[in-house]
Amino acid sequence: MQNTTKPKLKRKNPMCENHIPEPQCQHKPKPAAIGRREFVKLAALGGAVSLYQMIAPTAALAATTDALLLSCMDYRLMDDIVRYMDGRGMTDKYDHVVLAGASLGAMTDQFSEWGKTFRDHLEVAIDLHQIKQLIIMDHRDCGAYKTILGEDFAKDPAKETQVHTEYLALLAAEIKTLHPELPVETLLMNLDGSVERIAI
Repeated sequence: MQNTTKPKLKRKNPMCENHIPEPQCQHKPKPAAIGRREFVKLAALGGAVSLYQMIAPTAALAATTDALLLSCMDYRLMDDIVRYMDGRGMTDKYDHVVLAGASLGAMTDQFSEWGKTFRDHLEVAIDLHQIKQLIIMDHRDCGAYKTILGEDFAKDPAKETQVHTEYLALLAAEIKTLHPELPVETLLMNLDGSVERIAI
């Protein structure tokens, strides 16, 4: 009796389970299994790469910075603040902390955690970036002043200047006590983006 069974094709690639003769085979070889030792090596390598990615940018950024800027969160003036700082040649040379009310936000008892947050940021900026000055920038028609102090000072520009000057001076005096070596600059921005220096 004649054997009609077709001979099995010899696998050219033992990693391909459905191998047919070349060049028709489209199967990708199965990945080789790795042992525990190889796995540990790969895991260690991946961890080292991840650690480097975390450390390298930090190391690159750890340098001196011209200033820490404290400003209000008012969306109307964010672009103006950046333009003002750029105009002073401080692009990418300052840290920026944003609090509603700026100086008032840092001094009010109504939201005391804001003041703590600012002071903590200031300490980090001094330690990490060796800032050379603190710039405190309030602005006119500030909603935080209306909310916290309960009065619309924008209706009386002279009184508005006076109230901002008081809070700028309070915060500047405190910083001078904590860090006598750190110059403090006090500013008041108008809604058109122009800036007044406030003498303390």
